[in-house]
Amino acid sequence: MNITLDTQKDPMGAAIAEYYAKGKAAKLRVFSSQFYEDEIPVDTLFRDFDEMPPQEQEALRLCRGRVLDVGAGSGCHSLQLMNRGMEVVAIDISQLSVDVMKQRGIDARVVNFFDKTFDEKFDTILMAMNGIGIVGKIERLPQFFMRLKQILAPGGQVLLDSSDIRYVFEEEDGSFSINLAGAYYGEIDYRMQYRGIKGEPFDWLYIDFDTLSMYAEQYGFKAEKCLDGDHYDYLARLTINV
Repeated sequence: MNITLDTQKDPMGAAIAEYYAKGKAAKLRVFSSQFYEDEIPVDTLFRDFDEMPPQEQEALRLCRGRVLDVGAGSGCHSLQLMNRGMEVVAIDISQLSVDVMKQRGIDARVVNFFDKTFDEKFDTILMAMNGIGIVGKIERLPQFFMRLKQILAPGGQVLLDSSDIRYVFEEEDGSFSINLAGAYYGEIDYRMQYRGIKGEPFDWLYIDFDTLSMYAEQYGFKAEKCLDGDHYDYLARLTINV
């Protein structure tokens, strides 16, 4: 899982680069076999603190020590932390995004979170905007927790937000049409397109807090819910049990 993106197949990176250069961008389109077509407003990737949802604001407040911003995109969270005088390293698998972050003065690197050759230590690992989505599938959670142990400094923390997307499967009578014998309902496939640039399909994980807690405990972590959002979303903190 040491993959980084081909710049010719990086729609989000292209959108970020164009918006940074011109102050505007076209539609960043999002496709999934499970949902209707959607889009990501590119300007939201450059939002300021006041424009962030409460769980992101709280995550930034809780950051301490040396911070790793995972899947940093345009670097909006890294910039907020840097403005507070914190040491931040931002990583992303998109060279185009990293180039923009560097132009914004951020210590940004083209690194896949799961690349074991990246072995620096951090006091806080920030995974905003459903950053745990990079795990892709529930079966990869063990690898995720083992990776955290490799790069968390003693006493370190992971701050992540995610959503329990069971609401997508809710019927009119309040019941849920979830196939319990099938794959975990939070496993979604996506593909993005920006102008004529089409990305490769990728897996993305939304995880409910109870499932996150169960896996965390199994692999030696404690999961703490820091904040509930307005719509099945939440902010969680992970720490290693001692």
